[in-house]
Amino acid sequence: MELRRDPISGNWVIQEEDDGLWPVNGKCPFCPGNEPLSPLTIYSHVNGNGSWQVRVTPHLRPLYRIEGEPQRRAEGMYDKMRGLGAHEVVIENPAHQARLSQLKDENVAQVLRAYVSRISDLKKDLRFRYVTVFRDQGVSAGQDMEHPHSQITATPFIPRRVVYELRSYQHHYGVKERCILCDVVAQEIADEVRTVEYDGQFIAFCPFASRTPYETWILPVTHHSTFEEDLTTWDRQLQFARFLKSILRRMESVEPSFHFVLHTTPNVNAKLDRNGHWETLDEDFHWHFEILPTSVPKSISYSLKEVFPATGTRGGGSATGGCHWGVIIHRQKGLYRDS
Repeated sequence: MELRRDPISGNWVIQEEDDGLWPVNGKCPFCPGNEPLSPLTIYSHVNGNGSWQVRVTPHLRPLYRIEGEPQRRAEGMYDKMRGLGAHEVVIENPAHQARLSQLKDENVAQVLRAYVSRISDLKKDLRFRYVTVFRDQGVSAGQDMEHPHSQITATPFIPRRVVYELRSYQHHYGVKERCILCDVVAQEIADEVRTVEYDGQFIAFCPFASRTPYETWILPVTHHSTFEEDLTTWDRQLQFARFLKSILRRMESVEPSFHFVLHTTPNVNAKLDRNGHWETLDEDFHWHFEILPTSVPKSISYSLKEVFPATGTRGGGSATGGCHWGVIIHRQKGLYRDS
């Protein structure tokens, strides 16, 4: 498996022969008792009965391999490298059918704690420039296993969408010396037009220029650039867990399938990052989750990876699909609110 860079769009594309099948022999590898099907536990939270409540394990069909170096190289004018990175699965609870929105507040907070722990640990690896969390819920969102789970990826590149965001945040701060999302939050609270929910610590709203109906962003009201440095205390994790559950339930009432992805700061200590390139990152960036409903059948995994699986490794192949950051034209639906 290797990554090839599209010189036109700047996307990194995964080239592989076949994505294969889950090696599970008809059993769910995430259910209690089937741990031998995914034997390596990277992180776990054990409840009072001695059983795991949250478990993190390497993905059984990883998009990236953690061993070695990127081996960046050229093929004429083109760039390519090994499929270096990390790809992990966060098994959110032992129950096979229990969605994140259905868990107790404390259990959701433990999932958030797992996110914080794994992102912090992966950012210690200087080969990785970007680490994120994503959930694909529902068949149309590309959910690949029925058992509710999240995924974490770490890559030696910053996804193109995130690069655009970083430049936009940096430019706004350079002109106004303010965080652009802090300005957006202030206006959304004042307008009370697109706000979905607000509890004083966190806010959820539909963006002014939504890409899909019911697209929703969730973020802290006060400025915090980095997710894993903000949600460090149990009280903070529990508060966000309650808020997140409420938003997910609202979303599921109107669009049961969606992508859910974290935008946080890149790994500024990574090998390939230029010194001083993100000098104002703490001041200009604002972590947030984005929820993108998927009403189009057979959409595939979002994951913010900006890499699209392609069939064939020799002739270039044709992309099988992906979340393309193009212009999406749609009729704006009304905000979803409690009746």
